[in-house]
Amino acid sequence: MDKYLPGLLLCCGGAALAVLANRALPEVSALLVAILLGALLANSLEPRPSWGPGVGFASKKLLRAGIVLLGLQLVLGDIWALGAPMVAVVVAVVVLGVAGGLLVGHLLGLGCNLSLLIASGFSICGAAAVAGVDSMIEADERDVATAIALVVLFGTGMIPLVPLLAGLFGLGEYTSGLWAGASIHEVAQVVAAGAAIGPEALKVAVVVKLARVLMLAPLTVAIGWWLRRSQAAEATPGSQARARQPLVPLFVLGFLAMVAVASLHLLPHDVLAGAKLVQTALLAAAMFGLGMGVRIKALAGVGPRPFLLGALTTLWVASIAWVGVALTH
Repeated sequence: MDKYLPGLLLCCGGAALAVLANRALPEVSALLVAILLGALLANSLEPRPSWGPGVGFASKKLLRAGIVLLGLQLVLGDIWALGAPMVAVVVAVVVLGVAGGLLVGHLLGLGCNLSLLIASGFSICGAAAVAGVDSMIEADERDVATAIALVVLFGTGMIPLVPLLAGLFGLGEYTSGLWAGASIHEVAQVVAAGAAIGPEALKVAVVVKLARVLMLAPLTVAIGWWLRRSQAAEATPGSQARARQPLVPLFVLGFLAMVAVASLHLLPHDVLAGAKLVQTALLAAAMFGLGMGVRIKALAGVGPRPFLLGALTTLWVASIAWVGVALTH
């Protein structure tokens, strides 16, 4: 355990700063602050080798624990109250968003892992989705850093853009909130855009966004199924062993269990509030660790194609969401 301590303390310290920043300025996302702090540290100092094990532990193990607790924020009744047509729109945004991102990434000549990370992050729940998918496919660190940086860049750009376009399109406050929740990448970015539109928009935008977060579970199951098939097809002893791993990761089962607990209202409000703080701290520590993998020099060398994929995927997801909202409301 001692080998993990230096990196874990570093990530926990970064998470504490990010949570304090969020407490001082609630409109500022603790997760995004943690990513930026990690990136700032990594690009200002040469990371020490002793940090590596703990940073890796935070980026994977603490991330999964945070995703499990994230399930306590999801109440199925609130999501179903959106109506079956809007739930179908959410499913379409995620399924078509991921499929479209993979297709465009292939056409641009990008690797499957990078395309999947970007498509998942933009279609579901930003950096948490990128990290969750990475825990399944174990992508290259550079691909993960690129996908997270693009989530921050394009998702932040959507904060002023969606309210502006909603006004130009003549959308009402409720409809604008539906579109914001169905199209913007991070939960915190949705909150910022929804608040800019109005209180009614903010409330419905968050519910729609949480419905997209719930889609992380079936996506990881689909990835697990695909990995089992591809590994079995390799027909090597090592790949056969990996193919026998559970189809559904334990953290996804834990996430779904917490969704059930929240939906059945089994926990008092104070416990849920405490769990939310712990969840934020765990995810912030994980995001700080992932942010340490964001190297400006490395990003400058990835070329324009990932940025083009990010722009096209943002446009694609926002378009699907707009059409879906227009057809159902």
